[in-house]
Amino acid sequence: MFLLRKKARNPNASIINGRWGEDVAVKFLERRGYKILERNVRPYKKDERLEIDIVAYSEEARAIVFVEVKQHSKHSEYERRLRSIDRRKRLLMRRVCKAWILVHKWTGSYRFDVIEVFGTPEAKNEVEIDHIERVDIFVGREKYVNWCE
Repeated sequence: MFLLRKKARNPNASIINGRWGEDVAVKFLERRGYKILERNVRPYKKDERLEIDIVAYSEEARAIVFVEVKQHSKHSEYERRLRSIDRRKRLLMRRVCKAWILVHKWTGSYRFDVIEVFGTPEAKNEVEIDHIERVDIFVGREKYVNWCE
């Protein structure tokens, strides 16, 4: 009996694809008029799970925009949006955003967006971007007011 083995995947492929997805998202945001303030922000050096991919400023909304980038190799009609932002991830994102706000003493409005990039670096012309604005991760005990609307 033959055992079929999956093709060995480069362990760094997900890192490479993730960085590529972030680069695509940055270009997308810059074309829309956002000013990129920081990338790959880690307020707590000891905890590597806490990271925000992009911190940008929207002149139109006059708000800081925290952006989580999700890169997927292909788009599926049957999977729901934001499938990878579960309850635990929202909790971590709230902690990172709060830490950034405290460190930078930001007193203005802010929001959380998710950009899903569908494609791979090899398929440059077949990239699809889904920008989901005002994702409610600040729901709960926090006193969050969406001043952008």
